Amino acid sequence: MSKVDGDEVLVTQDGAVLTATINRPRRKNALDTAAWNGLHEAVAKAAADDSVRCVVITGADGDFCAGADLSGDRGGQHPLHRMHGINDIALALHELPKPSVAKVRGVAVGAGWNLALGCDLVVCTPDARFSQIFAKRGLSLDFGGSWLLPRIVGMQQAKRLALLGEIIGAEEAHELGAVTWVREDAEIDGFVADLAERLAQGPPIALAQNKQMLHAGSHQSLREALENEARAQAINFATDAPAARTAFVNKTEPEFTGEWMVR
Repeated sequence: MSKVDGDEVLVTQDGAVLTATINRPRRKNALDTAAWNGLHEAVAKAAADDSVRCVVITGADGDFCAGADLSGDRGGQHPLHRMHGINDIALALHELPKPSVAKVRGVAVGAGWNLALGCDLVVCTPDARFSQIFAKRGLSLDFGGSWLLPRIVGMQQAKRLALLGEIIGAEEAHELGAVTWVREDAEIDGFVADLAERLAQGPPIALAQNKQMLHAGSHQSLREALENEARAQAINFATDAPAARTAFVNKTEPEFTGEWMVR
């Protein structure tokens, strides 16, 4: 296991799984400028490093993320420029060509909840609490919430969450489709580790194409989606599909490398 420690975000890599841990527990892992930068660097490293095949995002000491730290010094930067920088992080996570998992304990509110929603899968403990708290702070949705929420929970529930800023629990978040699994605190670390390992063992090019096509499918016609599927399968036929076919015939487990097989 390799480990690189920073003050605000801890980045570790165990095999093909990179974990980024927001490390500001005294502020319930609210993100200041250094933490935003650390998170962006972690996602960029994962995207560029072929040895990383799955990303886990979590928070230190019992909380996921309390959103942006509104008490910090903004260094005189215009709010619009600051928000553009934060938007770059949301886009980097959304466009990450590798599976991502949010592991949530405690609070995930504001941009912290949208950070979790920006991951492909969300696992939380029964005590997790979620809120689009922006309205209670005199703010509107950010970090992709206006795009993510209606696509995940539906428009009416998205409006309820955004307009009222209510705090909801793990079970309700799960019922709304905003959480993929709820696991007891003693089980969540092992569950996420196993989940991340299974994702990391998957065919990387095929999984990347799955993500891209699912994201694009929400605004494409069926004809466009089918054409994308055809192109993706042509790529897979010359990448990891042959290994899967051989393993099926031999009754073994395939080893997916993501390498182009045509020579």
